[in-house]
Amino acid sequence: MPGLLGKKVGMTSVFSADGKNVPCTVIEVGPCVVTQIKTIEKDGYEAVQVGFEETTEKHVSKPVMGHLKKAGVAPMKHLAEFKGYEKQYQLGDVITVGDLFGDVEFVDVVGTSKGHGFQGVVKRHGFGGVGQTTHGQDDRLRKPGSIGACSYPARVFKGLRMGGQMGNVQVTVQNLQVLKVIPEHNLLLVKGSVPGAKGSLLTIEK
Repeated sequence: MPGLLGKKVGMTSVFSADGKNVPCTVIEVGPCVVTQIKTIEKDGYEAVQVGFEETTEKHVSKPVMGHLKKAGVAPMKHLAEFKGYEKQYQLGDVITVGDLFGDVEFVDVVGTSKGHGFQGVVKRHGFGGVGQTTHGQDDRLRKPGSIGACSYPARVFKGLRMGGQMGNVQVTVQNLQVLKVIPEHNLLLVKGSVPGAKGSLLTIEK
């Protein structure tokens, strides 16, 4: 699907036409620069690679810097590919939020959720805990309890909910309603929340 890169600015709320206070997320979308045009003849598929957020040359690896110089564009922090653009773009073209999302009602947003480190089963999976503090159970309040290993099957089944890394994974939120597009400031307001912390990278698709 066609889309652009952006970053999460934060959350606010706006009033709808019927006077309701609607929570929304402010996303800075683009402007993105076309850094590569992929074709079926050369690459086996059609796609457009775009770059987002200019940076200095010292913060870009040499292979990527050579790739960007070949396209004649400035150093970019982030690169991504999108398919299905209706318009034909050339190297160096700038795609803005107004160009792509000016008449769009719903978008999908992909981001990386906030990392919470290693967490136990109560926080990670919502376990209630044993709760009993008698009969020698004084230190089992937030433990998972039995994990099912006995004489048969004599092992723990795969996928059992246990403690582990929580968050810091890619999350996609689909069909978020576009409340407002502010092209002069490259801003997109979508209803509800999106994954990630303030300033984190997002992918916004039609």
